[in-house]
Amino acid sequence: MGLTFFKNTVLITVILFFSCGSQTTEKNRLVSDSLLEEPNLENPLNLPLPREETKSNKKKVLINTGELRIVDEIVTGAEQFPLYASFLENKNVGVVANQTSFLENENQHLVDFLISKNVIVKKVFAPEHGFRGTADAGEHVKDGVDSKTGVPLISLYGNNKKPSQEQLKGIDVVVFDIQDVGARFYTYISTLHYVMEACTEAGIPVIVLDRPNPNGHYIDGPILEAANQSFVGMHPIPVVHGMTIGEYAKMINGEGWLKNKMKCELTVVEIENYTHDTPYALPIKPSPNLPNDQAINLYPSLCFFEGTFINAGRGTDMQFQVFGAPSLPASKYTFEYTPQSNEGAKNPKFNGQLCHGKDLRKEPRLNKINLEWLIDAYNANGKKKDFFNSFFVKLAGTDKLQQQIEQGLTAEEIRDSWKDGLARFKKIREKYLLYP
Repeated sequence: MGLTFFKNTVLITVILFFSCGSQTTEKNRLVSDSLLEEPNLENPLNLPLPREETKSNKKKVLINTGELRIVDEIVTGAEQFPLYASFLENKNVGVVANQTSFLENENQHLVDFLISKNVIVKKVFAPEHGFRGTADAGEHVKDGVDSKTGVPLISLYGNNKKPSQEQLKGIDVVVFDIQDVGARFYTYISTLHYVMEACTEAGIPVIVLDRPNPNGHYIDGPILEAANQSFVGMHPIPVVHGMTIGEYAKMINGEGWLKNKMKCELTVVEIENYTHDTPYALPIKPSPNLPNDQAINLYPSLCFFEGTFINAGRGTDMQFQVFGAPSLPASKYTFEYTPQSNEGAKNPKFNGQLCHGKDLRKEPRLNKINLEWLIDAYNANGKKKDFFNSFFVKLAGTDKLQQQIEQGLTAEEIRDSWKDGLARFKKIREKYLLYP
């Protein structure tokens, strides 16, 4: 009887092991939107979905509560080639990419990697800052040829923010892989909109290789109003939206934000082992003026200074980690620095002039937009009528924020005015979330 019991125990254990294993193997990390239907989990290209899992390593991370946890290492969409390889096989592929389109597990740029896998990369479309990420903010980036691969480069900035139908001719599928930082005015999500729109008009499917949002742990700021729509804010979302670029693509599709409410044939390759609360250190700086994780975290708060006469660290190696101006009182703002022409800021505000300001390099990680720095600088500055420029309203997405500061409202009073808009947005956002 003892032998029979032992055999049965072993048999049950084996059955349970393989049963659990099969559930993991069949996990589908491709999320697709049909051209004609509401967003769903179907495959619009009717291709077999690979079932190969990507192995991940364990690592220690400090979560938002200060707790140290052992978690599975994040694996980006781009790093899971078996999941999207069949979509590209024997296809002429266009790639929307920049320097952040990098596969850490392969130590290769996406374009180089795809070519090594015999994928036919016909064109690369590059956004603001260019394919290699060295262009200044707002600088015109010219078309050309990638010196390493010989692939033609098409600039998606300046007067050509949206790919033309001529530029898309001969392309069968477009792959979008760019690291976002989770702020409405960070223009890569505007590029995403125009790529989706142009591809829909051309009948070309889009594959978004999803990446984590380093500011995905909170949602904050005023909602953009339609009257203030621009390339630094295209849709009615808050300054900090708390979505990955893949989730945001689904929202663009689902909310009918493309021209004539068109639906893009969209597939999102999901991130493995990611939640919105998982801290993520970017392996490559997303643009010349966001050099590190601290700058990325402070960016949604300090970028408002771009709409004022205050320098936000451009022209230093502390971009979006300090702010200052010659006219701020040295008695209150004791930190000093002098902006100089550098990569990403050829002519920064107060170039060569001593600025009095504040050093935020050791500021704790933010879980909300800090308005106190902006309000304090406004009140401390002796030239209040010259403080704001016309760009501020575009960044804020509303003229109310400037009015509230000028009227002397506190940060908390201003924040209270955002509550209803944020509540409505969060309900919409829930429909498109791919991660907890």
